[in-house]
Amino acid sequence: MGRSLLPHPSSLMLSHPSSRLLSIMTTSLADMILGNRKRTCDLYTAEMTSGTTPPFLPAQKLKVAVKVDQEYKIPCSSPTVHTSSTKQESEATSAPGNEETRHRGPSVLAGQGKAKGEATDTLNILNSLRNEEAERELRQYRGKYGGSRAASRGALVAYKGNDAGGAMVSRSNKRDGRTPPGAAAAAAAGIGNSSALALHRTPAKVPTPTWHAPWKLHAVVAGHLGWVRAVAFDPANEWFVTGSADRTIKVWDLAKCAAGAEGGLRLTLTGHISAVRALAVSNRHPYLFSVAEDKTVKCWDLEQNKVIRHYHGHLSGVYSLALHPTLDVLVTGGRDSVARVWDMRTKMQVHVLGGHTNTVGALATNSVDPQIITGSYDSTIKLWDIVAGKSMATLTNHKKAVRDLKVHPKELSFVSGAQDNLKKWQVRDGKFLKNLSGHNAVINTLAINEDNVLVSCGDNGSLRFWDYQTGYCFQRLETIVQPGSLDCEAGIYASAFDMSGTRFLTCEADKTVKIWKEDAEASPETHPIDMEAWKQECLSHKRW
Repeated sequence: MGRSLLPHPSSLMLSHPSSRLLSIMTTSLADMILGNRKRTCDLYTAEMTSGTTPPFLPAQKLKVAVKVDQEYKIPCSSPTVHTSSTKQESEATSAPGNEETRHRGPSVLAGQGKAKGEATDTLNILNSLRNEEAERELRQYRGKYGGSRAASRGALVAYKGNDAGGAMVSRSNKRDGRTPPGAAAAAAAGIGNSSALALHRTPAKVPTPTWHAPWKLHAVVAGHLGWVRAVAFDPANEWFVTGSADRTIKVWDLAKCAAGAEGGLRLTLTGHISAVRALAVSNRHPYLFSVAEDKTVKCWDLEQNKVIRHYHGHLSGVYSLALHPTLDVLVTGGRDSVARVWDMRTKMQVHVLGGHTNTVGALATNSVDPQIITGSYDSTIKLWDIVAGKSMATLTNHKKAVRDLKVHPKELSFVSGAQDNLKKWQVRDGKFLKNLSGHNAVINTLAINEDNVLVSCGDNGSLRFWDYQTGYCFQRLETIVQPGSLDCEAGIYASAFDMSGTRFLTCEADKTVKIWKEDAEASPETHPIDMEAWKQECLSHKRW
């Protein structure tokens, strides 16, 4: 009896992956159903017999085929935008006698001439699967956003930067259902594959800073006998209050102090037995709130000029204070590493916001979540849910103690200051936006006005004026120590803009309050923006 002409089954197992893929794809649906049923029976009966599961040959074949295909993967063909060079190359390749050049890639990957046809079959199968996926996604895109077929394809290619044979819609775009950015513009312009890929090679743009007038010292207010540690303004912008290490709170007439006239001091409030660290004036009640290192929080009635409420609970000195913009609630933080939320009228403690491991030195409040933001000497910032009394997020980008933070009066963003850098954040979720570097000092206080002027003040008496939008430092100043004071008493501990944003106050270690104003004679011609230095700073490599 002659030898059989049919190959042995074991030889089929060792064939090329394209043959295995074709054999699996040509398997009838009935055979697959029977195989699945048999597999299910084997799985349930294996535990009662030998405990081993028999192999599933189609799955093993598919697994081996995928592994071999990934190992010897052939680049997929895609529509080519022919230039003059590519046309010549294609003509040279298609010319008679160049069959070896045309099949050089598959022959090298397959390793032998017999595998050329099989590799081509595998490539055709994979290309057909990808083309079907691309066509399905293109139909979904056209059904959702409309437009012609060519315009939709051009928009998808411009958005994904892929060729027409690939998957052109991302999963995230499918989930949220939004129009891909630049899709309409790409469709209108008829962007093809080559120009769509060129969109990703555009260099980084250097933002143009807004010109701001430089600031200069206008007046000096003296009267305290210790370091001035706090300042707050009247909502009507008629007076301001300062707190000092001499344990007193002084009320000043803003117009007289700014003009350098006599009689600027209106009133002196006494009651604290240690340095006053923070002040706040309510915009809805005639109340002034003060905190000090004597662990006390006081509420002053400005109509009677006396203390009407005490808020007891802090276990150590209180360093920071903030009033809620819409609720009758105040928040205080101190050396006991917690922020305490108080009911303004009942004096009850609503929440104890614990989680920091060091002094809470900075506070800010919002009318929307997160309604409380705390900065601590443990170099972290926390966003709090005032209803639940729990932390929503913890920002750990700073490497040094966070001593102050300020929320922009118009935007939903805030800036924090530490010895390493100034950092700009998004209020809603705490997303990091920008890093402002260059003020190499311990940042004690920050201030922002509605004209997007950000001022950072250091422990060594240095001031830096920034454009809040771009982070451009347009002015560097050093405070002037008053006669009779030591050079080491140049520190700035508190600062604030008045309600108009045209006057800037600094509270300093030389026991004075300095008032700064914009230079009215300055112009973009006399004080231009140094675009060359700004461009170098933007394009230089930074590592935070």
